[in-house]
Amino acid sequence: MIKISKLPNGVRVVTETIPFVRSVSFGVWVKNGSRHETPENNGISHFVEHMLFKGTEKRSGMEIADVMDAVGGQLNAFTSKEYTCYFTRTLDTHFDVALDVLSDMFFNSKFDAADIEKESGVILEEISMYEDSPEDLAVDLLQFNTFPQSSLGMSILGTPETIATFNPDNLKKFTAGRYAPKNVVIAIAGNIDENEVLEKVTAVFGNYSGAPDSFEEKLTEYVPGFSFREKDIEQLHLCMGFPGIKSGIDDSYALAAVNTILGGGMSSRLFQKIREEHGLVYAVYSYNASYVDTGVFLVYAALNPDNVYEVLELISQEVRGMFTEKITPEQLSKAKEQLKSNFLLSLENAANRMNSIGRTLLMLDKVITPDELVEKIDAIDMDAFYAVCDKIFKTDKMSLSLVGKKMGHFKYEAFSAF
Repeated sequence: MIKISKLPNGVRVVTETIPFVRSVSFGVWVKNGSRHETPENNGISHFVEHMLFKGTEKRSGMEIADVMDAVGGQLNAFTSKEYTCYFTRTLDTHFDVALDVLSDMFFNSKFDAADIEKESGVILEEISMYEDSPEDLAVDLLQFNTFPQSSLGMSILGTPETIATFNPDNLKKFTAGRYAPKNVVIAIAGNIDENEVLEKVTAVFGNYSGAPDSFEEKLTEYVPGFSFREKDIEQLHLCMGFPGIKSGIDDSYALAAVNTILGGGMSSRLFQKIREEHGLVYAVYSYNASYVDTGVFLVYAALNPDNVYEVLELISQEVRGMFTEKITPEQLSKAKEQLKSNFLLSLENAANRMNSIGRTLLMLDKVITPDELVEKIDAIDMDAFYAVCDKIFKTDKMSLSLVGKKMGHFKYEAFSAF
């Protein structure tokens, strides 16, 4: 059973009781990510996330880790383009410990200058590590160029130049504005007594105050384009993009079915054609990156640079084939069963349930139950499937990013006609 409550200060709490497990997953979700930054402070959301683990007024960073280790619990966090999540996973008997530690981090982190200096080095290493991941670079490069007028195109990690400007004052000021009660959702899933847990959370999170900052999220427009990043690596990593679907609308379910058939697994058209039939790639897949106001549908492949035109042509053939080689009702039914199975099986994990209810309440202001999701997937028909294809696969809106060795022979114009 899922229960949603709202505390007097505006903090929303969503709980789900799962009586057949012995664990509790507890998350604090904040509507704050890299899209809420400016070019001057890019990376500050991710930096704040790191700093909350560095120590509070009553615990050092080591003591935070030690308290959780002492009860065999897990403590972690992540930052995305639109939100940050701090979460724990413990036995049901140790929820009070998790609540105490996570709330201490949330309210009492010191943002010590010496810790900031040390963590700057850690994040610079993280950026370097990311630079060594051409798959991630290809995706980031495409989004940077398709959202050029929006912070949505900026890196989550920031840059060495912006990281060098962070200090206790601007970190505290940014956190005060973004971590205001109206931007926060508490999500808890597991073997819990909902009323008891809500009472405990209210006692800790119900009394703090603060108004959100004046940051205004501007509607983001997808812009097609081409970009290349030179790296001395053996493979070429390519990412093809099309206008996607924003999160939380019914079209997103039909697009999930489109993705499943085109590039969502080992039986997909892209995988079977380009890897299995032609043997030109090891990895090829597709997915929709969705945000509150926009999205981008991506196709990724890693290949020998000499095969770039052939692989691009094969990808485009499969995209065109979504219209010329119509799917059958049986294929659509198979895709729908895959979607339902993947979702429902993932919910056998309390942490995944916490993620689902926390993220959707934060970003969509509602929680979609498993039964509701199954109904929406079952409702996908051929008309909905092809209506989404018509919206997504527009030849004049295609984007392309490449990461690899210098390719003087490659001419985007030769392919851009699609």
